[in-house]
Amino acid sequence: MIRRNHPVTLLQASQDSPTLGRLLELNRDSVARLQSIESLIPPALRGSVKAGPIDGAVWCLLLDNNAAAAKMRQLLPMLQSRLLSAGWAVESIRLKVNASASR
Repeated sequence: MIRRNHPVTLLQASQDSPTLGRLLELNRDSVARLQSIESLIPPALRGSVKAGPIDGAVWCLLLDNNAAAAKMRQLLPMLQSRLLSAGWAVESIRLKVNASASR
């Protein structure tokens, strides 16, 4: 059997692999969630918040530093309420500080 390596686009790869397709779908969903709550995040803090992984009904936000995490912790009830009203079944939002970003 002769195997030929040829480049494929991410779209082609995701269509050929159900696992990769599911990961891309979760990523798009996570980014959409962040966009739906972005107006609730103070403008100075928005650059420190990134969309993170989704694990069932738990969504994770990735933060650049502990100060951003402390402020976001205060906003969690309001953020979760917005997500629920937008139709996402989010039982909780987890905050994770990116250790490499805070250095």
